[in-house]
Amino acid sequence: MKIGVIGAGFIARAVAQLALAAGHEVMLSNSRGPHTMSSVVSGIPGVQVGSAEDAARFGDVVLVAIPFEHYRSVPAQWLEGKTVLDSNNYYPDRDGHWPALDRFETTTSRLLAEHFSQSHVVKVFNAIFASDLTQDARPHGAADRRALPVAADDAAAKAQVIQLLDGLGFDAVDAGGLDESWRFERAKPAYCVPLDKAGLKAALAAAERTVQLPPAARPHVKP
Repeated sequence: MKIGVIGAGFIARAVAQLALAAGHEVMLSNSRGPHTMSSVVSGIPGVQVGSAEDAARFGDVVLVAIPFEHYRSVPAQWLEGKTVLDSNNYYPDRDGHWPALDRFETTTSRLLAEHFSQSHVVKVFNAIFASDLTQDARPHGAADRRALPVAADDAAAKAQVIQLLDGLGFDAVDAGGLDESWRFERAKPAYCVPLDKAGLKAALAAAERTVQLPPAARPHVKP
């Protein structure tokens, strides 16, 4: 498939590398324009670059991999009818304080879904370090295969992303709808912890809505 990526940071580039290796076409973008992305082109053979609008139009699915505070800068009409992969995380020190998130009244993915109301938003790739994406990918059926959580309201879009993950080298655990995606947001037991499917299911179940764990309290976190 064609995968457009709005963003060109670490997660965006790691996903691009895996997707290209799996035979997909990928276009990365940034806010400054493709003329600033020569190092990306040279560092990721086969990747295409463009503007954010180019990447949105290009993709059968589109990964939004920009700081959470900027998600509303992406016009919703660019992504109408598309599956949108949401890898965002809320960091108050970076993004400023969002009262509804601070009060645990909503999730980052729900906010994106409200903005991209004509798209099919799937929460994925937010709960893994970029370096782990490229290091932990394994062939289907590998005994040490890592699982990643996925949340979406649209069953078809969720199934599409689970199939994509399998091709990229990861098992998937269905974490429910977007309102349940808090279970693998920042400071939860499943956040950036390398787990197999059984371990990930247990970590998702152990999450408490208003409890944020320090890194030391999350077992097996890689530095």
